[in-house]
Amino acid sequence: MSNLISTSFTIETEQEDDGCWIAETLELPGALVYGDNQQHAVAHVKALALHVIADKQNYGEADLASS
Repeated sequence: MSNLISTSFTIETEQEDDGCWIAETLELPGALVYGDNQQHAVAHVKALALHVIADKQNYGEADLASS
């Protein structure tokens, strides 16, 4: 089993009925954030994705793969 993590991510956004935005990375299950607007949600999910990748590398759970 490969422990490679892509360095490219697909980010999907959706606006909730209350006006908040959700952004998530499809390649990192659970990496989902809320934002006041679409730009904030995207910026926060990018930051979260970087933290997840750093943690996985720090604990030897994954290596980066260029896409």
